[in-house]
Amino acid sequence: MSLFQFTTRRLLSQAHCVLKPPPSKQQRFCLEMARPSSNMADFREAFARAKHIAIITGAGVSAESGVPTFRGAGGLWRKWQAQELATPEAFARNPSRVWEFYHYRREVMLSKQPNPAHMAIAECERRLSKQGRSVVVITQNIDELHRKAGTKHLLEIHGSLFKTRCTNCGNVAADYRSPICPALAGKGAPDPEIEDAAIPVEDLPRCEEDGCNGLLRPHVVWFGEALDPEVLDEVEKELDMCDLCLVVGTSSVVYPAAMFAPQVSSRGVPVAEFNMEATPATDRFRFHFPGPCGTTLPPALARHDTELIV
Repeated sequence: MSLFQFTTRRLLSQAHCVLKPPPSKQQRFCLEMARPSSNMADFREAFARAKHIAIITGAGVSAESGVPTFRGAGGLWRKWQAQELATPEAFARNPSRVWEFYHYRREVMLSKQPNPAHMAIAECERRLSKQGRSVVVITQNIDELHRKAGTKHLLEIHGSLFKTRCTNCGNVAADYRSPICPALAGKGAPDPEIEDAAIPVEDLPRCEEDGCNGLLRPHVVWFGEALDPEVLDEVEKELDMCDLCLVVGTSSVVYPAAMFAPQVSSRGVPVAEFNMEATPATDRFRFHFPGPCGTTLPPALARHDTELIV
């Protein structure tokens, strides 16, 4: 069954469940017995046995690095929410404003560093690779902090702040310049009193492929856009292969990523959630470890006594 078939079937099942009567006392007892464990020793046993580990990460893993999420109260850039700027329609209407927003985010990220959660994941990948074991990080984040920490096997399902895509020729390229073009220097401040820079479109980032000069856009997945099917194919392969899955710092409400870990859990693979609080998917997992990821994750991924030292 494909990832999309599974997701659709699960969503239909959830919709159907809303119409079911409340659970009986026996059903409630079974649900309580199935609640996830916070026993670190049991998780460590599963970790010691695992050969292929998939780690799914979200905004919570970067929050401890001071990365703004632009969600909830106060999550505005100037007077706009991210959902009002991160769309193809917003870029078509006002590419200067959208590029100011992303220039601001790029500049913020250039000043941020990976936190202990990022470092623990990268160290785990390096260590286990020497033992013939694999770790893949499937992230919803576009900040590249996993890459900065040293993670190699990384699937960025929502793209990256530091890549561009040409609206003319489609070329995708990494770009870490600060600023990305001269016209954006000093622009992008989030103060709601600041007026738009209204940069002429010809002065915004342009494609440098021979003979193109097309307008560049951030290579991120915007609201209303589909995820890259090639990346999703890679994700599905990794999830089908993994024998342990970690869900780190994600609210489990953004689809299709919200279905990745439940898909793994449905075939009996242990799933461990590391998050500040419970999520809508928590009760589907074997383990749940509440608290800051930078505190809970390092001891979970530290070298196990039974590991071979290479």
